[in-house]
This record gives sequence, structure tokens and C-alpha cells, in this order.
Amino acid sequence: AMALSGDLWAELPVERRIFCSVLLFSWAVYLWEAFLAHRQRRVYRTTTHVPQELGQIMDSETFEKSRLYQLDKSTFSFWSGLYSEVEGTMILLCGGIPFLWKLSGQISGRAGFGPEYEIVQSLVFLLLATLFSAVTGLPWSLYNTFVIEEKHGFNQQTLGFFFKDAIKKFVVTQCILLPVTSLLLYIIKIGGDYFFIYAWLFTLVVSLVLVTIYADYIAPLFDKFIPLPEGELKQQIETMAKSIDFPLTKVYVVEGSKRSSHSNAYFYGFFKNKRIVLFDTLLEDYSALNKEPAEGEDGENEETKSKTKNKKQGCKNEEVLAVLGHELGHWKLGHTVKNIIISQMNSFLCFFLFAVLIGQKELFAAFGFYDTQPTLIGLMIIFQFIFSPYNEVLSFCLTVLSRRFEFQADAFAKELGKAKDLYSALIKLNKDNLGFPVSDWIFSMWHYSHPPLLERLQALKDAKQE
Repeated sequence: AMALSGDLWAELPVERRIFCSVLLFSWAVYLWEAFLAHRQRRVYRTTTHVPQELGQIMDSETFEKSRLYQLDKSTFSFWSGLYSEVEGTMILLCGGIPFLWKLSGQISGRAGFGPEYEIVQSLVFLLLATLFSAVTGLPWSLYNTFVIEEKHGFNQQTLGFFFKDAIKKFVVTQCILLPVTSLLLYIIKIGGDYFFIYAWLFTLVVSLVLVTIYADYIAPLFDKFIPLPEGELKQQIETMAKSIDFPLTKVYVVEGSKRSSHSNAYFYGFFKNKRIVLFDTLLEDYSALNKEPAEGEDGENEETKSKTKNKKQGCKNEEVLAVLGHELGHWKLGHTVKNIIISQMNSFLCFFLFAVLIGQKELFAAFGFYDTQPTLIGLMIIFQFIFSPYNEVLSFCLTVLSRRFEFQADAFAKELGKAKDLYSALIKLNKDNLGFPVSDWIFSMWHYSHPPLLERLQALKDAKQE
């Protein structure tokens, strides 16, 4: 039977074999992910009591809340993942990509741009594809925000704020995506034999520019950024930054509580111009979620809900400093630069292989393009479908590397004398974000870019005891 199926496979035209391989691999990845998610869901269902080793860390009420939250998220992820896989399969089987390309040609043709204006047709195709993606993803996003996040007390948005936000995101994305894509396609067209070098250099410059302008010009379109007021916390942050030669210029607080009660912190900027951003939900003394709304503040809360929590959220100043010590550890240990180098090496390799494969007409024929070989479609086929096995392996390797970096950043915070405060901060953040501290080992190994909570706490506990 295997020999017979092998003969049938060999008799198939090359383009059919390519198409079937892409489809089979996509489903293989989906089934692997579904298997891992099933194992993790079983952990959520069966671990109903706080394990002994977690007794000092979590109370049974928080443990049960986090268990139910993660169980709901996992169930949602299963159905949205299944829908996404079926949708992608139907698009491929029904020739959705060539259909959309043809429709794009008709629209650009009506605007006076014939088939020779391939870049214009490509931009119309991209606009339609992202619009389709946004519309089909909207019900899932609504359910996630207003059912799951709402049920577990994280959602702070009203429906009006949500839609305004979604439209704004779509418009901003198009304003960046369309010009960048048109320039990339133009470079590939005129670049000659070494176009892949120019294309890679162009994407490198674009990514550096976006990283530079994101927090100053793009993020403020969605969230309010205000300088951290003068006071003890700001002085302590500046002192810590100075002690490790971090070239800090500004510290901002972002009103993340208008969107969600999840918390975060990050830094950005190149060379001697670094800024730190703290979510207000991270700061116990600053979080709007810890305060009763003052009279006359209704105008401020028209777009977002005012939810007051019974228990305090966020971290004390010492714990915030410990979290920042961890983040600055990523900078001091060169993790940020290493990630950029890995990303750019990968990008160069992908463009080089794209240059090798772009001339293969069978690749285009496999996806329904028999008469034309548009550059944008070539990029999509090769980067999204042909490279998918490589992308899966790379993603796993980067996850393993990320966990290693997290342990190193924790160790750096430990060297700054922040072990005790980081220990308590990690427990608080896990509690505030309803993270479930028990995980299946294969699921954890494959998915977690941060080490499990218990492993991080054990490493810090050893330091505390020293």
C-alpha cells in the first residue's frame, strides 16, 4: 500500500505535490498544537487544588480564578485555531488567492491602471486581504474582549472604544504597510541580480525606523503617555540606570488601564537616547484601578469603564525597581542586540532563498498562478508557505533562547540586590494577570518564552537564602 501511494505521489505534477505538501504540513502543525493544548487543558481541569510547593505563593481563591481564566482562554484558542485552519484550507482549495488577485486587477483597471501597473494591483490586493482578515477576525476579537476578558475582570473597554481602536489600528497599519510594500516591490523589480541584498537593507532600515518612532509617534495614537512625576520612584529609577550606565533620558507612564488591567513595562530607543515605559497597572500607587473615581470625572470615563477592585493591584516601588532591574538586565547583557542580529541574519537568509526560488514557475502554478508570476504573490507563497517548516523550527529555537535570556536577566536583577523584591513582584504580577503556575512539560517547552513561575522563583530563592 505504501509503495502504491508512493507511485501515485511520484506521478503527480510538481505543482500538485507542492500544494499538497503545504496543506499537509499546515494541518500537521495544527494537530501538533492541538495535541499540546489538549495536554495543557487536562492540567487546568485536573489541578483543582493548590499544589503543596505553591502553598506559600498562592491562595486557593486566586488559584481557582487563574485556573478558570486559563481554561476559558484555552477553549477559546481551540475553536479560534480550528476556524483559522479551516478558513486557510478553504481559501487554498477554492483558489481564494488567485481570485483576489484577479479582483484587484479589475479594481485597479477601473481606476486606469492596467496589468503593467503590477505594484498598484499588489497594493489593492494587500488592502483587500488585510480588510478580509480584519472582518473575519472581528467576531473572535469581540468575543475574547467582551466575554472572556470581561468575565475575568480584565476588560476596561466599552464597545465604542473597541471599534474606534480597531479602525484606528487598521488605518495606521495601512499607512505603514502600503508605502513600505510598494517600495520593497520596486526595489525587487529594479534590483537586478543582487536585489535580495537591497531588499534586505531596505527592510533593515524600515525596522530600525519603526522601532525608533513607534513609542514617540505611533503608540501615543492609541494610549496616553505622561512623564512619571518627580518623586522617590523616579529618583530611584534614575539612580539604578546610572549605576549600570543605562543612558536613560525619560520615564513615561502609559494609561494601559483604559484598555485592560494586565500590566507590563519596557524600554526603547537607540544609542544614548533610551526611554522607560511603565504601565499604570504595574504601579500600585499610580494604578487608576486602585482608586475610587472622583466626582466630575465621568467625562474621562465615557470611553472606558470605571472598575474598582477590592484588592490592590500592582507593585510597590521596590518591586517596580526589581522588575526594571530585570528589564535593564536584557540591555546590559546584550539580549536586545543579539535578538536584532538573529532577526536580521534570518531576514537576509530568507531574501537570499527567495531570490533562488522566485524563478520557479511551479511554485506559482501550485497556487493557481499559471500565466503570471507577481512579485507580491511570490513573497507570500515563499515566506508564508514554503518556509513554514523552517519557521516552526526557528520559532522553537527562539523560544528556548528567550527562556535562557529571562533566567540571565533575573540573575542580573539578583546581582543588583533585587532578588527579594523581584521574587515578590513575580508573585504579584502572576496573581494580577491570573497566570496559572502549573503547566504540562511539553506545552511549556514548546510555547513558553518565559520560564515557568516556580523555576524562576526557585532560582531567586537560592539567591535570597545566600
